[in-house]
Amino acid sequence: MYTRKKIILSFAGMFFLLLLMMSASLFFGSVLLNPKEILSCLIQNDRTSVTGLLLFHIRIPRMFGAIAAGMGLSCAGVILQTVMNNSLASPNTIGVNSGAGFAVMIGLALFHGRAAHNAIFAFTGAFLTTLLIFALAYMADSKRTTIILAGITVSSFLSAGINTVKLLSDDITLNLTTFMIGSLSDVTTKTLFAPGIAIVIAVIISCFFGSHMNVLSLGEDVARSLGIPVSLLRFLLLMLSSILAGCVVSYAGLLSFVGLIVPHIARRLFGNDMRLLVPLCALLGASFVLFCDTLGRVIAAPYELPAGIILSFVGGPFFLYLLLGKKGGRRVHA
Repeated sequence: MYTRKKIILSFAGMFFLLLLMMSASLFFGSVLLNPKEILSCLIQNDRTSVTGLLLFHIRIPRMFGAIAAGMGLSCAGVILQTVMNNSLASPNTIGVNSGAGFAVMIGLALFHGRAAHNAIFAFTGAFLTTLLIFALAYMADSKRTTIILAGITVSSFLSAGINTVKLLSDDITLNLTTFMIGSLSDVTTKTLFAPGIAIVIAVIISCFFGSHMNVLSLGEDVARSLGIPVSLLRFLLLMLSSILAGCVVSYAGLLSFVGLIVPHIARRLFGNDMRLLVPLCALLGASFVLFCDTLGRVIAAPYELPAGIILSFVGGPFFLYLLLGKKGGRRVHA
């Protein structure tokens, strides 16, 4: 059981880590900024100097984009693992990201390369893909390998669709390689505004479902005996996870493994109580993506490695560890 002191320390630690990663994201990159200059620009709202232009037009939007991406994918991962009763489920491993990406490409083709409707198309694609994987898992034996193999199959099909739409449509100016890898280099205030707000709202709503997810993790029979409308609850949670994953894809591309790695680390650190796990997972996910994005800018300066590459280097071995580990496919208990 978590005491009041442990809860306060956990949240304080996660907020401190997030502030540390936010500071690093502003300081480091292809150009190292002076902390005094950054503070001066922020206090005076200086947007005309070289530091101000770099700060307000590139690094601050990118920083908040990374925070929103980490929060959204981490919470989506926790929700999918609970709803599908599978510790390997995440937006990346079951193909939700690819569904959102395919829908984004369709939207760009229909609207002649304009990105105004990206978030709506991304949510629709993510939601339909989630429902498809959930239906396949329900009709099959629901084993961990069944769900993952179904996700890989669907993801491969949708990835082919993404490439096909890009080749057939001359209006799409999107950098397909960057989009498929996942990157925060093109994030602007305009592209982040709508999906960022949607992610924050969805994360807050997800926190209020913590108690219900605790009960759902105990099994359908227990949840129904306690008066929980299981089918409705699952539908609402799948919608939330689709909003979270879809909105991230709409501006950051197919960032991988965040929704798999962060929930597992958070469970090791903070336990399985969803009332605490969901908000702490969101904070940890934000710090994790900020760290990967900053690291990609530093190790390849003056060029950069997209955050998606760093995440893949970390997530690939982690996924294999979970897949081959003895406890990889057991129920995620609350």
